[in-house]
Amino acid sequence: MLREGSTVYGISRTPGPLDGKPNYTHLPHDFLGDGELPEVPSNANGIAYCPGSIVLKPFERLTRQDIVEAITLNATSAFWFARRYLTNIRGANDASVLLFSTVAVQSGLPYHTGVAMAKGAVEGLTRALAAELAPGIRVNAIAPSLTDTPLAAGLLNSDAKAASAAARHPLAAIGTASEVALLGYHVMTQYRWLTGQVLGINGGLGTLIR
Repeated sequence: MLREGSTVYGISRTPGPLDGKPNYTHLPHDFLGDGELPEVPSNANGIAYCPGSIVLKPFERLTRQDIVEAITLNATSAFWFARRYLTNIRGANDASVLLFSTVAVQSGLPYHTGVAMAKGAVEGLTRALAAELAPGIRVNAIAPSLTDTPLAAGLLNSDAKAASAAARHPLAAIGTASEVALLGYHVMTQYRWLTGQVLGINGGLGTLIR
């Protein structure tokens, strides 16, 4: 979007690698905190809620804090994010909301109880909000499998771990952030007959048996 000359606001705890680039503004906020979301002083064509977490534990080892944080970061804050910035996109041509789920919601994976439960709420939010906001605003979600990002570094920090993770996918590969971002870009800007959908980008995991 920045390469096309769009103005982009990023809301996160830290500025990140886009800080300082033309047309990019960072607004600090911790989505696990209780502070007010910052004001975005302009109209927009779309909003995307991207925060997520990976807490992989056996069911009986999950703590109350684990569950509270997973639901707060992944689902509750997505709700308040959409509520806060809906006014910024109302009236835009082909306005769009993009949320993020996980392959673990539709494909039962061991040790994913916390995140699958939280992201399951995101999928419900996606469909309900799409129904309520149609036809003026489209709402969709992307559900990736394991993707090579800093969040997943602990799962991919050795050749053996990376090879094992890749082997679990029919395409024998781990996803990249750029692949997921490209799908998100098209969903938000070009797929104008798409709403209420949860799109998997997962190397075939959970869909194909081999």
